[in-house]
Amino acid sequence: MNHIGSFNNRLELQRSIMEEGNLFKMICGAGNEDIDEVYKLSFLYTLAGANSIDMSATVEVVESAVKGVNDAEKIIEQENFLDNYIRPYLTVSIGMPGDHHVRKAKIISENCTECDACIPVCPTDAIPNILEIIEARCIGCGACGVACQDDAIGYSHKEIEIESVLKKCIELGVENIELHASVIDDDPVINEWEIVNKINPDGFNSVCIDRGYLSNHALKKRLEKMVEICPDRMIVQADGIPMGGGDDDYRTTLQAVACADIVDKFSLPVHILLSGGTNSKSIQLSKDCSVPYAGVSIGTYARHLVYEYINNPLFPNDELLDRAIKKAKELVNTCYE
Repeated sequence: MNHIGSFNNRLELQRSIMEEGNLFKMICGAGNEDIDEVYKLSFLYTLAGANSIDMSATVEVVESAVKGVNDAEKIIEQENFLDNYIRPYLTVSIGMPGDHHVRKAKIISENCTECDACIPVCPTDAIPNILEIIEARCIGCGACGVACQDDAIGYSHKEIEIESVLKKCIELGVENIELHASVIDDDPVINEWEIVNKINPDGFNSVCIDRGYLSNHALKKRLEKMVEICPDRMIVQADGIPMGGGDDDYRTTLQAVACADIVDKFSLPVHILLSGGTNSKSIQLSKDCSVPYAGVSIGTYARHLVYEYINNPLFPNDELLDRAIKKAKELVNTCYE
């Protein structure tokens, strides 16, 4: 995997990485605006060898991720412990209104009976005992809404000025943009996709899409329209079970591989990333099923794997950092084995 020095630009290097199936993307969370957590995750997974990091399209979040990568690079340069280091490709995620990745939960106070059922199911600890959702930590997964028996959870979509924000993100070093498009209507998706590709004409652009609303036929038609706009730089993040990667077994990641298989059978000129319920078994299951892939995107499982370390007040002391790197590196290496 000695890519360094073999290519004239980062775009072609990324293309080569994906053609070999070696892109490992750590997802901080499209709705995760906790800049301290984003810094720690970016810092740690850069040291573990991840070659892509995905985050919310927020200037402060991107600045935090860049700092995490830069600080990790200082250690890599000093200790020279990571062979064939490639600076991670930074991706920012934006979402259509209605897509669960970019919504925020809110408690409807008049309905809430304070049963506390929502607190333990939140994967990001965004709901403290006082039952006030910490918006920056909410990733919109919907677990609290499922647990609530009082219909006391609502959701809101956080609007951003897409063009100005994305331009600032690219100025900070972002190279890929991802559009979360798990909505019914094609027209608004295509409109936003055109904006994304106008803003980022020289990097890979990605669409994260699942089969929640679309038949296979409708999914194919949408992707065909998107390929026309971005014919040679398109990534499809095939989302099996969105934000469903809590467990580390084959059944959890089955739908990620199934979704990738469906997209592959469309025979479109795109790179396909396994996503949604992904874990340490995703790559192996894809190989066992002979489903082609460009790499894997792992969010919930990758974050939970290291929470005990990065949430420790002593992090990143040497012992905690070494243990965290070892844990994260084992996961990253599943993409290279």
